[in-house]
Amino acid sequence: MVPLLLSAKAPRPNIVLIMSDDMGFSDIGCYGGEIETPNLDGLAANGLRFSQFYNAARCCPTRAALLSGLYQHQAGIGLMTGDKKLPGYRGEFGRNVLTIAEAMGTAGYLSYMSGKWHVTRHVGPNGPKDNWPLQRGFDRFYGTIIGAGSFYDPATLCRGNTYITPVNDPEYKPKTYYYTDAINDNAVTFLKEHAGKTADKPFFLYVAHTAAHWPMHALPKDIAKYNGRYDDGFTPIRERRLKRLKEIGLISQDTKMSPGTDNWEKTPHKEWESRNMEVYAAMIDNMDQGIGRIIEEVKRQGQFDNTLFLFLQDNGGCAEGFGRYTPRNPYREYKPMGPDDLQRKIWPPMQSRDGRPLRVGPGVMAGPEDTFIGYGRGWANVSDTPFREFKHYAHEGGISTPLIAHWPKGIDKKLRGKLEHQPGHVIDIMATCIDVAGVQYPKKYGEHQLDPVEGVSLVPAFAAKPLKRKDAIYFEHHLNCAIRDGEWKLVRYGQTGRPSTLRPWELFNMTKDRSELNNLAAGNPQKVKQLSDKWEAWAVRAKVKPWPWKFEE
Repeated sequence: MVPLLLSAKAPRPNIVLIMSDDMGFSDIGCYGGEIETPNLDGLAANGLRFSQFYNAARCCPTRAALLSGLYQHQAGIGLMTGDKKLPGYRGEFGRNVLTIAEAMGTAGYLSYMSGKWHVTRHVGPNGPKDNWPLQRGFDRFYGTIIGAGSFYDPATLCRGNTYITPVNDPEYKPKTYYYTDAINDNAVTFLKEHAGKTADKPFFLYVAHTAAHWPMHALPKDIAKYNGRYDDGFTPIRERRLKRLKEIGLISQDTKMSPGTDNWEKTPHKEWESRNMEVYAAMIDNMDQGIGRIIEEVKRQGQFDNTLFLFLQDNGGCAEGFGRYTPRNPYREYKPMGPDDLQRKIWPPMQSRDGRPLRVGPGVMAGPEDTFIGYGRGWANVSDTPFREFKHYAHEGGISTPLIAHWPKGIDKKLRGKLEHQPGHVIDIMATCIDVAGVQYPKKYGEHQLDPVEGVSLVPAFAAKPLKRKDAIYFEHHLNCAIRDGEWKLVRYGQTGRPSTLRPWELFNMTKDRSELNNLAAGNPQKVKQLSDKWEAWAVRAKVKPWPWKFEE
């Protein structure tokens, strides 16, 4: 495969792929938000922003699709990291999968990862590591194997294949340990080491943040910037974001706001709710600061013009009620942990390293290390402005993500600061990376047959050309299903339980109604049948079926 924009003699670009966690479509500044993200905004102002890019609705599935270029079920992680004993639901990468790092390695790239892995069910320090980063193509790894945890003492923290703690790590000893800083700082260290030892080779850097996933943990200096900013409540922030999104052109001028989920006037703990959003904003602000340090290091090395930066998110805003309820029982007493002690309970952690219990519920102000609180449905609804639903669902609020692409040598100068409205999906990231790197995707890797990549390269969009997509874009997570085919989207809710159920299909015209407010299914039965038949065929081919649930007859 030859890159579309590079001549055979041109140096291959470096790639920096950055993913954030549990954030909505409109949180960052260049996508309409009031949160201060000058570094991401700078990449957007001189790069390309995609207005209709999609993820897979939740952390594990999106990461599986991102790293493999396949739909998550094909990669073996159709749900989360538990093993359901079905082909699409093993909770583990299969050997039919090539990761981006493995693919890049075939072309002489060195690959580095800093941050959240979350694509294996084997998370113990002494268990199998076949699907840990170093065994799946990365040359260096610093980060966590599981999906979330304390930002001050993250569980399953590893350097390479070895469990460490923030206290006993010989290579990283900041005055104050904060995981978002650690992710970005270690990414910078990898880049410096690369320049010092292997500057003749291109690099692929994957930076996988846990910001802004619960718990709402942030540093005091960052929280202070947002003091009082959210005291007006949900609706004014949503309305201001909607206005900015229209001004930017990310949504059409006639886009309507989806209904609000929560009434600020009836919210009983307003000061607490405001604080939760202040901390959430501070987490994103801090992440952006660290991304700025990565950008500066790439510039210091003289590689900025020929480095492709990609930024996206793993799912929509998180409406889960984690840590938002007053505990029924008194907090336990805990003993302080030694420097080599690992968290006794990793999901969720129950204590801070110095022995304090982690406090939850209204009145416990988020931010410090002895708290464990989520920001809640009302603010998730703000994050997903103007769309319906949240993380986990196949409606736009669950699957819509910013995608920023910045590459001075590879994106047409006339497109800098512009918007790209062609729909894209996280499966396209692998196809894009191997395209720009000139990787010939193999049919076999070692002794294993590989499934061909499902996504399409986004490189044509870097020259204002149509993407070469031959099929629709498909979704399924926890029985929430959708298909996006041109201007049409078919979507439905699912409910897992005993028995599980599937709700009727809803049909929306994305050109006229991206907020999914006007269900056209009743008046267009033929279109519903056409799209549902396509979805069913895909579901069988892509290992969505057989389902791991029993249904009502």
